[in-house]
Amino acid sequence: MVKYVNGQALEELIASTDKTVFCDFWASWCGPCRMLAPVFEEVSDKYENDAIFVKIDIDEEDSESAAVKYGITSIPNVIAFKGGAPKASSLGFVPAQRLENFVKENL
Repeated sequence: MVKYVNGQALEELIASTDKTVFCDFWASWCGPCRMLAPVFEEVSDKYENDAIFVKIDIDEEDSESAAVKYGITSIPNVIAFKGGAPKASSLGFVPAQRLENFVKENL
């Protein structure tokens, strides 16, 4: 299951869990972001016991700081956070198998 968060909630989450957090930085006007949404949801359902999956809308006022902090200049951008810090990222739309491989590599 994917949870929608703001910048502060993301920071609190990545600081407080031992699991990898996969965060999809997106925006509602972004076509590739909308294409990735069901893929991200599908992969999150498969790995919900192993990792945490969240989405953050970079256009929301309380989320802009997170986008700046993590250098988000293109979306969609899925960042894997482990140990409170970014570990890896997957930029742009990717098919389910590639996203699943990214998740498995970064658990």
